[in-house]
Parts: sequence; C-alpha cells; structure tokens
Amino acid sequence: MKKLIKGIIKSAAILTIAALVVSCNKKETKSADSKTNPSANNSESIVYVNSDSLLTNYEYFKAVQLTFQEKSKKAQADLTAKGAAFQREVTAYQQNSGSLSADQRASTEERLARKQQELATYNQNAGSALSNEEAVENEKLYNKVSEFLKVHAKAKGYKVVLTYSKSNPAVLFADQSLDITKEVVEGLNAEYKKDKK
Repeated sequence: MKKLIKGIIKSAAILTIAALVVSCNKKETKSADSKTNPSANNSESIVYVNSDSLLTNYEYFKAVQLTFQEKSKKAQADLTAKGAAFQREVTAYQQNSGSLSADQRASTEERLARKQQELATYNQNAGSALSNEEAVENEKLYNKVSEFLKVHAKAKGYKVVLTYSKSNPAVLFADQSLDITKEVVEGLNAEYKKDKK
C-alpha cells in the first residue's frame, strides 16, 4: 500500500507536468502592456511552472493526497485484520490436525486454501479500486490545472507554459523571472476555495 501511495503521488506529479505544457495563441501585445505587464513582453512569452512547488502548495492536491493516504491506511488495516484472522485459523488447524480424520483434514485444508485465495483476491481488488479512483482524481487534477493555465496564459500573454521538476527536468535552465509558479498556485488555490464553498 505504501508503494501505491508513492505511485499515486508520482502519477499525479507526472499528470500535472503534462498538464502544465500549454500553448496559447495570442496577438502581439502593445508596448504599453509590456510596461504594465513585463510577462506579456514577447521575449517572456515562454514561462514555466515548478511542478514540485505546485504540488506541494496546491490545496486540492494536498486534500486528494490526504484522502488517498487515509483510504490506503484503512485498506491496509482491513487486509491486516483479515490476514490475522486467517492465520489464526491456520494455526488452530495445525494444532488440531492430529485429532482429525483424513476426510476432515482434507476438507479443512480445502476450505483454508479457498480462504487464502479469497484473501489474495480481496487484496488485488482493493488495490485495483484505489488505482481506478486514483486515475479519476488524476484526470480531475489534470483538467483543473490545464483549464486554469489556458485562461491564465491567455490573460498574461504567455505563448507557452513549460514545467520544471527536479525528478523529471524538462527544462534544464530557466531564468527565475520566467517562473510563474507562485501566481499559478495562488490562482488554483483561489479557485479551489471558491469550489469548496
């Protein structure tokens, strides 16, 4: 389950990175706009967002991450309880197997084998359910970031929004003045707060 949480976080980060590469077509801005909005300047029409910072500071992502951690802990606790109950049955059978007839032993072993298979199936289904839910949430995350960036980039005159991540650097170097992460996080968090109400 810990691997699943890490996978959820990594998948969300990858999907967010993909969402951040947005191209917007916009006419050249007037020189007056360049003075009031330096980012609208044609030389700065390509900007980037640090996806690590975005994920660390985006309240929606934090809420989703917390929800998945809680669900994963609950599933793990449930699986542990079922596994312990099964182990008690196996131990009881091992202690009493000497006093059972051959037919009773065969019947009990068959029943325990079925239970073991059911436990494995339950574990697999729980993992699949969490993975499916993760995929749905990742798509929501992708759509929220992508839609926000389309509007934000158009309003600011950005032609391209790239992403930067230490774990998966698509941008090897960029001047700090091109980093719009803070304004993107603020905008996304404002939308998230509005949606929560």
